[in-house]
Amino acid sequence: MGLEMWIIDAFTKERFKGNAAAVCLLSEPIEERHMQNIAAEMNLSETAFVIKENEGFGLRWFTPVAEVELCGHATLATAHALWESGTLPVTEEATFSTKSGVLTARNEGEWIELNFPTEAPQAAQAPEALIEALGLIPRYVGRNRMDYIIEVDSEDTVRTLQPDFNLIKGLDARGVIVTSKANKRVEVGGSYDVVSRAFFPAIGIDEDPVTGSAHCALAPYWSKRLRKDELIGYQASARGGFVRMQLVENRVLLSGGAVTVLRGELQTDNI
Repeated sequence: MGLEMWIIDAFTKERFKGNAAAVCLLSEPIEERHMQNIAAEMNLSETAFVIKENEGFGLRWFTPVAEVELCGHATLATAHALWESGTLPVTEEATFSTKSGVLTARNEGEWIELNFPTEAPQAAQAPEALIEALGLIPRYVGRNRMDYIIEVDSEDTVRTLQPDFNLIKGLDARGVIVTSKANKRVEVGGSYDVVSRAFFPAIGIDEDPVTGSAHCALAPYWSKRLRKDELIGYQASARGGFVRMQLVENRVLLSGGAVTVLRGELQTDNI
């Protein structure tokens, strides 16, 4: 018997948009080195490994080169796979035990709603390498436990940015999130309040297509700036995707669509 594997496009309602995640539904635990090898073979920004526990599910996320502490799009994809496979009734909330605490997902029809921690940035001094990597003077530089958060002057700057990935890779952070208030406000698929891009070369992802965990920082930052508790973010990567954000005390509800692209079986004879 092999492992049941899915590839799901998250934070989108269209195939080949948003951010693709592989999801591995485990019937029994496998070694961490095997999870990392599978993630490298899948070669997507994240591969999620989920297993039934006494209460809810255990969930871990791996890039092609490293395990990560928090991942939104692969969590959304995992919930979608659990409901679509019949592992969990669509009327039931998915509860995940993770390295970032307990996370939940609810099926809201066209949207899947994730309950995540906020990761608000604190103002920080920009390292010289960061300024050089971006080739601009930021309006704001912040830092949370994972990333640098950079506000720039316009959406055009966000969209046309060509960062130096080697310099970003050397920073003391998971990566860099660059953002601005929306100028265009409308993209194919909907309207939005803020725009962003996210770069994580240190964990094997030069540019992430759509990053749920980045919006854990963008939600509290832009909510304060725009005086709105509910926001829509557009991540302006080549694939692009929308993330609906709602602040609820020290949590953020992240919502997006999900579409199954592939379902199959990973051969396990030699792992």
